[in-house]
Amino acid sequence: MTSAEPIPPAQPRGREVKASVLAAFQLVEDARYLGTDRRSRHGRRRALAERAVAYRRLARDLRVG
Repeated sequence: MTSAEPIPPAQPRGREVKASVLAAFQLVEDARYLGTDRRSRHGRRRALAERAVAYRRLARDLRVG
């Protein structure tokens, strides 16, 4: 294309991607972390603490056995 040729008219673009894959993944991770049920901050802390204890018990049992 040379400078003497006219610029083609802008074509309407198809549907554009609004978010990247990483952003979509982050939304999924946030939803998983926060959960669908609306627990209080205390309830979330308790659930995280219970999960940590369960992981420690599993790690201890795997080391012993």
